[in-house]
Amino acid sequence: MKPNIGINEADRKAVSDQLSKLLADEFVLYTKTRNAHWNIEGPDFHSMHIFFESQYGELDELMDSVAERIRKIGHYAPATLAQLLQLTHLTEKSDSKNDSQGFLKELLEDHESIIEFIRGNINPFAAEYNDAGTSDFITGLMETHESMAWMLRSHFR
Repeated sequence: MKPNIGINEADRKAVSDQLSKLLADEFVLYTKTRNAHWNIEGPDFHSMHIFFESQYGELDELMDSVAERIRKIGHYAPATLAQLLQLTHLTEKSDSKNDSQGFLKELLEDHESIIEFIRGNINPFAAEYNDAGTSDFITGLMETHESMAWMLRSHFR
């Protein structure tokens, strides 16, 4: 049964398509953060291992909330690696040498890319697609990514 929530099918589809891209970005960032957690080396290993664990835990919750938002507006969330890799704006490639500064820089760049993508969708979701709920939802996601980026950025001088 299709949702009857005051947003037509075409608009729900357009929003769902953008949310699917966001979900793919969240998944790739989550995976890259897991990689940092698993493979970090150096004198700050223990503290960074714990730090990256807290970051991927937060990203796990974000991913779930994006997928559930897609379902709430009547569409299916992409759920295969092939689909997610096709949709993402990010790259899996890592240039890091398994040190904290490399991982931090790479993850920060990805968070900032996601923040820009989200920011570019806030107004269109509300104004063009009549979906103030999803606009509000992604505003909260953006704020979470801004906080996470701040934590990453704070490791640099």
